[in-house]
Amino acid sequence: MTEWTLLKRLLDAVHHHSTMIGRLWLTVMVIFRLLIVAVATEDVYADEQEMFVCNTLQPGCSTVCYDAFAPISQPRFWVFHIISVSTPSLCFIVYTWHSLSKPPRRRGPPFTPEAYARSCDSDSCSIRSHQHLGHSLKDVLEVCQDHQGGEPGPTEPLTRTLREAGSGGVLSKCYVFHVCLRALLEVGFVAAQWKLFGFRVPVHFLCRARPCSQPVDCFVSRPTEKTVFLLFMFCVGVFCIVLNLLELNHLGWKKIRRAVVLTERAPWGRRAAARGGHLDFVPA
Repeated sequence: MTEWTLLKRLLDAVHHHSTMIGRLWLTVMVIFRLLIVAVATEDVYADEQEMFVCNTLQPGCSTVCYDAFAPISQPRFWVFHIISVSTPSLCFIVYTWHSLSKPPRRRGPPFTPEAYARSCDSDSCSIRSHQHLGHSLKDVLEVCQDHQGGEPGPTEPLTRTLREAGSGGVLSKCYVFHVCLRALLEVGFVAAQWKLFGFRVPVHFLCRARPCSQPVDCFVSRPTEKTVFLLFMFCVGVFCIVLNLLELNHLGWKKIRRAVVLTERAPWGRRAAARGGHLDFVPA
């Protein structure tokens, strides 16, 4: 379970810097996917190949028939699904962690020693202690507000920052991109699950694969339980797709189009500054 614990800690960092809908998606991911795959399916699928019985004594025929019945085990497919759809969020939080941990290069008052001391160094940086993101984000907002003549505000989560930064911010664009990529992966894996397994696990499977000399009748263990898990994971996948679409709608399709237009029309100097990975506030 060490791998699951590490993934859970990384997803906690994503939870700390997501929108409300993104946090709901993450809750569904942890409760209805991680726990189900890691705990509930262990007993149901433990003997899936051993209890796949075929009425033949021909050597190798049963193995080939099982491979034809299940090209990939359902729990392994779901593990691959979980890792794949979590990767964009983990990449986003690593990029945010890297960007906000560096003192931003912008015009205005320099950082104070206390603010610079809170920035990330080689001794204090770790995924487990991702709380320093809030301090670095606070420093960025304070400098921007001082430069604009405003009063420094309290530390804000990334949700507020994305709204304040506007469509032109690099982090806001990265967040939108990672949600789009996550939605595409969800659609792809749900379609792949339907193509590979359908909507039910049959009790009887007629195998005509070679090297079996004739059609062989095979029988699947616990087909009803496996059908329930199959339908449950399919429904969770569809629900996650809906959440991703709602989050994109929450971020605003007009803002997404505006971000593309601003990127195309931005002069070379601003594009070069955007590559630095810091928030660019678009004037109202």
